[in-house]
Amino acid sequence: MIDVGLVALTFGTIFLLELPDKTFVATLVLSTRYRPLAVWIGVSLAFGVQCVVAVTAGKAISYLPEWVVHGVTFLIFCTGAVLLILSAPSAATREEQQEAEYAEQVEGSAERVRTARRAVIASFLVIFAAEWGDLSQLFTASLVSRHGEPLSVFIGSWAALLAVSGLAALAGRWLVSRLPLALLHYIGAAVCLGFAAWTAYELITTI
Repeated sequence: MIDVGLVALTFGTIFLLELPDKTFVATLVLSTRYRPLAVWIGVSLAFGVQCVVAVTAGKAISYLPEWVVHGVTFLIFCTGAVLLILSAPSAATREEQQEAEYAEQVEGSAERVRTARRAVIASFLVIFAAEWGDLSQLFTASLVSRHGEPLSVFIGSWAALLAVSGLAALAGRWLVSRLPLALLHYIGAAVCLGFAAWTAYELITTI
């Protein structure tokens, strides 16, 4: 049974967290070297695998005592908020640095890519290597541990990542030039703090 409300909650949260993330930048750079559709397919497959791992981890955490689950989730949300707030002032500079790094990373393979299949593989490998331990993975795991609905969380998380990568592939340059990345970081931090407060209340009532 799919919980539509949880799907929507997961989608909105992950979407806001991933917009200012390196995932967006990596997809943007890849789409300037290869065909956007091939990039999106490769990126989407990588996200699918990582969402499965995150959901599985979250399900395993859910078997721990309830107060432990709430405590771990609270720490994840607080850590996410702090990281986003601290990184906000330098968001634009870091985006430029990450773009240069990813450009250098894919430049060597761009000359070798002659088919859509190879572009898909290259995109898959870049994102697959870059996203381990990402905030979206941690949040996906924490949402599963809290709500115990792995399928609903998986659908919401993967859909959000597909949407963000699609925007990056099709209109990434336009969005980066018009959206203040620092503001996106602060919005993401506010979302994290909201979840942290909610989790803290649940933790207090559990103890």
